[in-house]
Amino acid sequence: MKKAVNFLTVFGFMFFGAIQSTFAQETGDVSFRQELKIRFIEGGPFFMGIVLIALILGLAIAIERIIYLNMATTNAKKLVASVDEALSSGGVEAAKEICRNTKGPVASIFYQGLKRIGDGEGVEAAEKAVVGYGGVQMGLLEKNISWLSLFIALAPMLGFMGTVIGMIGAFDAIAAANDISPGVVAVGIKVALLTTVFGLVVAIILQIFYNYIVSKVDSIVNSMEDASISLIDLLVNYKK
Repeated sequence: MKKAVNFLTVFGFMFFGAIQSTFAQETGDVSFRQELKIRFIEGGPFFMGIVLIALILGLAIAIERIIYLNMATTNAKKLVASVDEALSSGGVEAAKEICRNTKGPVASIFYQGLKRIGDGEGVEAAEKAVVGYGGVQMGLLEKNISWLSLFIALAPMLGFMGTVIGMIGAFDAIAAANDISPGVVAVGIKVALLTTVFGLVVAIILQIFYNYIVSKVDSIVNSMEDASISLIDLLVNYKK
């Protein structure tokens, strides 16, 4: 997955670099940033501004989720081995100390299961605690992802709404001038196309981040489930 992200990053820089060089060749002395600003203003500040806000909020959520998920990623097999060794040498308290000093949802789930054993409860109570707290951790992993999917759906819809508004303006211009020449309708059609393009670009960018985040969550959840099964096996052997 890290290789895929690195590839997408390099591809993104190459893609935007190619766009920038193309704009520079076509517009002469006008830079890519200036050209982008001109297109943004031509598309209409209202709809283009709302789509831009959707992009900013979506990127903020995506970056926060990526940072959180990377911090939540742990080596579950190494943790299981450490807990197994601690149970054999120092008992439940030593295993709890290892989980307490380890970051991530897997260690938190392990701690809840070991706490039930340390309190004198049976393996069944520990298993229920692991399952219940696993659901809590899954909710934390999926936090705010629904908002990201909302911005993905909202951006092209706003772009299409700008398209409809632009076409209405084009027909209004035709009615006012009583003429259907290209110069009369060009402004409205340009607004329609620019808002559509900008909305689709925003949706594509956020969709890439969304797919990466969902795959990362699935990977962590699978690791949590495998580690939880291993913990229950360790506790069964420990209680014998």
